[in-house]
Amino acid sequence: MPLRTYKSIAPTLGERCYVDESSVIAGDVILDDDASIWPLVAARGDVNHIRIGKRSNVQDGTVLHVTRKSAQNPNGFPLIIGEDVTVGHKCMLHGCELGNRILVGMGAIIMDGVIVEDDVFIGAGTLVPPNKQLESGYLYVGNPMQKKRPLKESEIAFLKQSAVNYVLLKDEYLTQEDSSN
Repeated sequence: MPLRTYKSIAPTLGERCYVDESSVIAGDVILDDDASIWPLVAARGDVNHIRIGKRSNVQDGTVLHVTRKSAQNPNGFPLIIGEDVTVGHKCMLHGCELGNRILVGMGAIIMDGVIVEDDVFIGAGTLVPPNKQLESGYLYVGNPMQKKRPLKESEIAFLKQSAVNYVLLKDEYLTQEDSSN
């Protein structure tokens, strides 16, 4: 069972969400409408909360986690993923906040306290160190990340289209599941 309760708090799914049966979603995790979680994703909302916005998708092998609240950091670092976000395969997102219309390339790592504004590309394999802020409208790449260049209009349009593509794909998976029951 991919949805697990932790300390009496169970994950909550909006309408038309897809969660692959090989994933583990535990604790205080909320998926908004049309969000999708693909094979082998681990999302632990145990010591803080995780929120995943409408039409966002988290792809295979990604790890989502949070940082606990403490005297030094009273709010800890929850994990917030906005709307129309595509998180590529095998990423690690830890206690960060992603705005809307973002593409996180395969294998990227985004650390505690990072804030990513809307309309951002994060290249494959990029490491975003703690407490950085990524400005809207740019491509970021490297280890550690560097602001590479402004996004082209076609790339900004693709950010939304990528999310739409995954909504269509998860709808196909949901239709397939409904027809097999």
